[in-house]
Amino acid sequence: MKIAVLGYPNVGKSSLVNRLAGSREAVVHARAGVTRDRKELRTEWNGQALTLIDTGGVDLSEHDQLAREVQRQAREALADADIAVLVVDAKTGPRAGDYELAEMLRRAPVPVVVAANKIDSASELPAAAEFYALGLGEPVAVSAAQGLGSGDLLDRIVALAPAAQVDAGKGSEAAPPDEHGSATEGSAEHAGQGASIVRLAVIGRPNVGKSSLVNRFLGAERVIVSPRAGTTRDAIDLPFRFAERDLLLIDTAGLRRAAKVGGEIEYYAALRSRRAAERADVALVVCDARDGITSQDLRIAELAMRSGCATALVLNKWDLRPTLDLEGERARAAQRLRLRPRVLTASALTGRHVERVLVEAVALADRRAGRIPTPQLNRFLAEATAARQPPAAGRRHAGARLKLLFMAQTGVRPPRFSIQVNSRQLVSRDYAYYLENRLRERYRLQGVPVVIDFVERAQRRGARGGRTWRPGRGRVVD
Repeated sequence: MKIAVLGYPNVGKSSLVNRLAGSREAVVHARAGVTRDRKELRTEWNGQALTLIDTGGVDLSEHDQLAREVQRQAREALADADIAVLVVDAKTGPRAGDYELAEMLRRAPVPVVVAANKIDSASELPAAAEFYALGLGEPVAVSAAQGLGSGDLLDRIVALAPAAQVDAGKGSEAAPPDEHGSATEGSAEHAGQGASIVRLAVIGRPNVGKSSLVNRFLGAERVIVSPRAGTTRDAIDLPFRFAERDLLLIDTAGLRRAAKVGGEIEYYAALRSRRAAERADVALVVCDARDGITSQDLRIAELAMRSGCATALVLNKWDLRPTLDLEGERARAAQRLRLRPRVLTASALTGRHVERVLVEAVALADRRAGRIPTPQLNRFLAEATAARQPPAAGRRHAGARLKLLFMAQTGVRPPRFSIQVNSRQLVSRDYAYYLENRLRERYRLQGVPVVIDFVERAQRRGARGGRTWRPGRGRVVD
C-alpha cells in the first residue's frame, strides 16, 4: 500500500517519513524546500507492508519553474497512492497554503489523513484541533522529533487500507522486493538459476545531466530536472526493468570538491551519494562532454571503485561536443584510474547510445557477480607467466624466482582470487599490477574491483597470513 506524504514547505514531512519508516533516508534540514523529488521508503505496521512517498514542499501560490516541477511530482505521487497524509505545522496553525492543499486533496479519489506535526508534549495537543477547519476529518497529533503519536498515525493509515491491499498477498504470485530492492522469491543470483536485481547508482558532479539521464532510462520525467546546479538532494531509488532484467536506479545529489560544498545541505547530499555508491552493484559516473573528463570526475570514479562497485564513465551531452577527442579521454582515464573503467558516450537529450549504457551497466553487474572456472584461471596463469617471467630475488635469496602454482576464485561482488606461490615475499608490486591488468583484459573486468590474495604453498588452508593485492592502492598488503 502506498501513502503519499504531502504538505506545505518546512512542515516536517521528511522528518515524519523518517520516523515512520525508522530510517534516515530522507534529507532533513531546517531550511524550507530541501526535498524536491519524491522518494519512496518501505516499512511495515501490524503486518501491513507500507510504502511511504516523501514529496517536496508544495506551495500552490508559487509559479516558477522549480515550484511547478515540485507540484507536478506531488500530484504524480498522489495519483500513484492509495492514501494521502497531509502534514501541517501545529506550531504555526492553519495557513493559506494548508487550505489550498486541503482543497486539492478533497478532489483526490483517495482517503486523506491530516497529521498535525510538531506536537512535542501533551500540553500542546489542543493545537491539533485547529486543523478540523481544513474539512478533512479528525487530525492526528504527532511529533516527528519525539515520536509521539506516530503509532496512532500508522494505525489510522492501516485502518484506511483498501481491502484488496489488506488481504496479505491474495492473488499475488511473488513477494515484493525488500527495502533494498532484493530479488523476489524464485529469482537467483547470476551464477545460479537467473539474475538478481542490479543496483545502479548514477553519480557525478552537479549539473552534468544525471537526472536527465535517469529520466531517459525510465522513459518518463520521474526526477526533477533543472538548469540550476544542485537540484537533486536526496538519493532517489527507482525500480526499473530493462531487457528482461530488474534494475534499481539510484539518482543522487551532485558531488563537489570538499572546499566547494556550500553548507550543510550539500554536505549531507554528498554523504548520501557516497552511501549510494556503497550499496550499488554498478556506478555510472556521469561527466559533461563539454568539459571532458575532469579531475573531479576522476576523483568521483575513484570513490565509487573504492566502495567495491563496478564503474563506468559516461560522457553525457555528447551532442553538444561530438568533436571531443574520445580516445584521448579514454587514455587519460586509463592512466589515472587503476581499474581502467570503460568510457562511454551518451546524450540524455537525444537518447543517443543511452540503451548501450544500460547494456554495459548490466554486463558489469554480471561480471562483478560471476565466477570464472578454476581450469580457465590456471590456463590464464600459465599464459601470463609464459608471456612475462615472474621476478627473481636478489643475492640474499640466492636468485630464487617467484613461482605461481595454482589460481582459483574465492569470492564475488567484488571478485576475489587466490594465487598459490612458492614465496609471498617474492611478489613484487609491478608483477601484481601486471597480473591484475592481464586478468582485466582476459575476462573484461575493466572497472570491476578485484582482490588477489597471494598464498604460500606451505600455508595451511584457512591459516592467517599471506599477501593481498588490492588493485588501485599501489601496494601489496601482508
